[in-house]
Amino acid sequence: MSNIAVVYWSGTGNTKIMADCVANGAKEAGAEVTVYTSAEFSADLMNKFDAIAFGCPSMGAEQLEESEFEPMFSSCESKLGGKKIALFGSYGWGTGEWMQSWQENCEDKGANLVCESVICNETPDDEAQKACYDLGKALAV
Repeated sequence: MSNIAVVYWSGTGNTKIMADCVANGAKEAGAEVTVYTSAEFSADLMNKFDAIAFGCPSMGAEQLEESEFEPMFSSCESKLGGKKIALFGSYGWGTGEWMQSWQENCEDKGANLVCESVICNETPDDEAQKACYDLGKALAV
């Protein structure tokens, strides 16, 4: 049984909806899942999990949330090498550039991105929720 963390930051609730879908998909696939807000997670927890899904919306000029999520994620970067990772998040404007940059950063740190990242505009619709559910299942394999 895989042990998976779902770590997210959500300002409007959109990314929380996505995190819940990721967790449900991983549980359905038989994984043990722990959900954390970014304030509850730290680099010290990275080695406790077989895989981690990180979720953060696009903020400002297509970047990760700066006051809470980005500092937490930066502290985890040194432990991404070889780790099974998946990324998700919502955005209100732009083209999803923040996700492309985030993926490239994870790959540069040696992370094993197990599936295509999931992004959605504003509130996740049924298609985005299903994609998050499938992302969770992919992490559990």
